[in-house]
Amino acid sequence: MHRAAIVWLRRDFRLADHPALRYACEHAASIVLAYIHAPEEDSPWIPGAASRWWLHHSLMAFDKRLGKIGQRLIIRSGPSLATLQSLLHETGATLIVWNRLYEPKCVERDAFIKKALRESGVEARSFNGALLFEPWEIKTQQDTPFKVFTPFWRACSARLDSLTPPEPAPKKIPAPTTAPRSDSLGELQLLPKIGWDSEFHTTWEPNEPGAQRRLKRFLTARADRYKTARDFPAMDGTSRLSPHLHFGELSPRQVYTALKSHAIEARAVDGGDAYLRELGWREFAHHLLYHFPHTAESPFNPRFTDMQWESNAAGLRAWQQGRTGIPLVDAGMRELWATGYMHNRARMIAASFLTKNLRIPWLEGARWFWDTLVDADLANNSLGWQWVAGCGADAAPYYRIFNPVLQSERFDGDGIYLRRWLPELKTLDDKFIHTPWAAPEAALTAAQLQLGKQYPQPIIDLARTRALALEAYQALR
Repeated sequence: MHRAAIVWLRRDFRLADHPALRYACEHAASIVLAYIHAPEEDSPWIPGAASRWWLHHSLMAFDKRLGKIGQRLIIRSGPSLATLQSLLHETGATLIVWNRLYEPKCVERDAFIKKALRESGVEARSFNGALLFEPWEIKTQQDTPFKVFTPFWRACSARLDSLTPPEPAPKKIPAPTTAPRSDSLGELQLLPKIGWDSEFHTTWEPNEPGAQRRLKRFLTARADRYKTARDFPAMDGTSRLSPHLHFGELSPRQVYTALKSHAIEARAVDGGDAYLRELGWREFAHHLLYHFPHTAESPFNPRFTDMQWESNAAGLRAWQQGRTGIPLVDAGMRELWATGYMHNRARMIAASFLTKNLRIPWLEGARWFWDTLVDADLANNSLGWQWVAGCGADAAPYYRIFNPVLQSERFDGDGIYLRRWLPELKTLDDKFIHTPWAAPEAALTAAQLQLGKQYPQPIIDLARTRALALEAYQALR
């Protein structure tokens, strides 16, 4: 039994199903829970503004929760190894534990830290608290990483029944007699200096209880219709669990177990199976990034290294601001800016518009999402953008170019989503809400809408840019 242990927290702000915390509680007489802020160690993918907002509130909520059980969160600023060594000296701890991260820089850093700690006589252990399966556990019959989702998920599915049930929160987390010094949360300066986050507060609840409440709402009200409802951006048909999973306020094992229990109780599996498949995509994204770390910034398909992208600062800015003149693209981008989230259907269409109609490099889009999404996750972000751009593993074919007008008419036929995020189009007739540029002058006048003033004219011709994109992609074949 160790006299004291340090639980090194990174993105696992929960008490239940926390393997590193449980191990510490079983092997040490007192526990120090420490968060070390060292964003430069994640360079070039330093957490974006929306992620920092979530991190601030998740840390604050986690510390309050610890306070109710006689514990506290110790906050320090990095570098990580030196800070851990300082905490070892201050606390007399001989055990350090953490849950693993899988981004390339994190894998490299954690391996270095574990080696240095062990060489100094400290017991250092890491655990899987973020995935259903470790990236190296799932292999092809040739003992190689998977590159296609369907066989990957088939291999994972065959092992789901072997997962152990999620562990409850420890009954007791013994605190040290004298707690080490902690920086204040405010010193990390995670919150924005201007108030662009007002709608974040009404949209999200960044903490472990909030994650459990959202999971419960999803299971009781949405899971059984998820398979169809998830495609309609105006419907509250998705789980919105992704930021809770990213910041470890909820584990995928907890979600899987809850889905399984719900399917048994409700005798309905279609929605649950469809959502479980989305968890599978999350697993696949981490599998790919772990085995092919270059894909965070380079195409998985090397042919796309020679892709002739366009340099279009004005087009990129219009896309970022939701001012392209294409309603469904603009609605999605404005939802993103206001809430830190964008419906997945809108994400695909906005990404297709950027990479194929504007032919702007997918990395530009990935960086913008990285800064503005509360659920920004390097593995998911890289896989998603490369899927749409056609250059990734399991990518959409190069000729799949989403038509944002047809998509809008199909999945937001009555324009509810468009009117929610594009108030300047609110009174435009349903017949023209998806194509305001095609509206006759009488319809625009009736809606008190002047294109180019209240709402922009399209910045590109959809048919022409589609043809140019096909030419560019065909040249790579």
